[in-house]
Amino acid sequence: MLEVREITIQQAHDGFRNGRFTAKELTGVFLERIAKWDKSGPRINSTMALSVTALEEAGALDVYLEENGRLKGKLHGIPVLADTKGIITTYGSAVAKNNIPDEDAFAVTMLKQAGAVVLGKTTMAEWATVWFSANGATDYEFTKNPYNLDHDVGASSGGSGAAVAANFTILAVGEDTGGSIRVPSSFCNIVGLRPTPGLISRTGFCPLIKTQDTPGPMARTVTDCALMLDCMVGFDPRDEFTGFAATAAALGLPKGGSYAAFLPDGVKKIKRAKIGVVRQKFGPDSDPYCKAVNGVVLAAIDKLQSNGTAFIDVYIENLDHYMSFPLTYLQRSRSDINSFLATKPHLPQDIADILPEKTDVPYMSTLCAVAHGPKDPRDDPTYLDRILQRDEFKRKIDCLMAFLDLDALTLPDVRVPPPRFEDATNGRFMKNGEEDFPINTYLASVIRHPAISVPAGFTEDGLPVGMELIGLEHQEQHLLELAYGIETIIRGRKAPPAPF
Repeated sequence: MLEVREITIQQAHDGFRNGRFTAKELTGVFLERIAKWDKSGPRINSTMALSVTALEEAGALDVYLEENGRLKGKLHGIPVLADTKGIITTYGSAVAKNNIPDEDAFAVTMLKQAGAVVLGKTTMAEWATVWFSANGATDYEFTKNPYNLDHDVGASSGGSGAAVAANFTILAVGEDTGGSIRVPSSFCNIVGLRPTPGLISRTGFCPLIKTQDTPGPMARTVTDCALMLDCMVGFDPRDEFTGFAATAAALGLPKGGSYAAFLPDGVKKIKRAKIGVVRQKFGPDSDPYCKAVNGVVLAAIDKLQSNGTAFIDVYIENLDHYMSFPLTYLQRSRSDINSFLATKPHLPQDIADILPEKTDVPYMSTLCAVAHGPKDPRDDPTYLDRILQRDEFKRKIDCLMAFLDLDALTLPDVRVPPPRFEDATNGRFMKNGEEDFPINTYLASVIRHPAISVPAGFTEDGLPVGMELIGLEHQEQHLLELAYGIETIIRGRKAPPAPF
């Protein structure tokens, strides 16, 4: 059988060009792996419905290459897991078990135009509002972490993270409002980029907070992440936020015509970089879980520092407040989800009719609270103040980075390693009766800046840890180059244990 473990876009394209294998053969191997190890055997449970036309589409790409002597696009024949028409799409909810979109999401259309072969859909947290992978669409079966099958994959793009990590696909689409690309990327030892909202269209996606939400690429390498980003960005008249993408194009971004154009320069760039360390958001060493994560991230920082990177500690006043108060899940997510449900007349039209107001399941408490928030965010008397403080926080971070001449900020994506499944229900992440999952990803989310998670290494127990880089608006290419330098020096990615 064709060996696809850790295969990259470039390696796949080299194989197509020199005739070692075809796109149809590559697609077939990934589908076989999914059937053998995701749907049965150890049953990772990272995929939902699979495409019945993927092999046919891959075969058509083989004909295209033979007849034209060139690849169709940057992702010719590359397997991707993403939302697509004709395949059951559930949003992690039992109520949508029979929902089949009649058109592709805009970003998926662009991926297909670049030659990608969509294998199917991944599992996700329920309505993208839960930090654990169990959801109603899978009868609350968890998605297993390929590095330790007793541990979770985290957040709403957890299925995408697990599938990429376990080599069930080369690429996967994620969606990030508060950390749903970066948390599973950290937990699954892959690269995940949250671009600035508006760079990639959300048409076809169900947003939690429209001003904060963005799709993004997930891959095993920075290069593949950058190449996938190339094929996702662009203006979409159905998503007015993509005026940001039009602005980026008018500024000549990405430089060199591709986010991957200057990645090799990233090794020199990271050695000359000045990075601000947000030590306030490292967990306490008195907590053994936090200590394990701190050790991995600080070891990575030490290694980069020995290669020339300058790290300075930064202090952000009232950081905990700014990372929580401006979040508007409880104020506007019900409204934003309902605006999406309005495009699906066969589904309930109010998220509050789908979920109970109260739950005894700890990891569902935030979701239920969100579902029963105000129908109109302006009905909440704190909403205006939250928005004003959000923008104030963004200005503070922008000015801090400019004043200190920083290339990026860094911190762990999550203060703890991937949790065990029982931690979803044993109260470990409850504080004063409310859910308190120890993420740091809200920092970039609140200010709506781009951020990337890069593998930093593993705890002594063999659990993955990611380090996050946060940049300024329009700095996706800069972050990718820095991440490439980190990837090259740290080499924090390794394949999960066999058979994955």
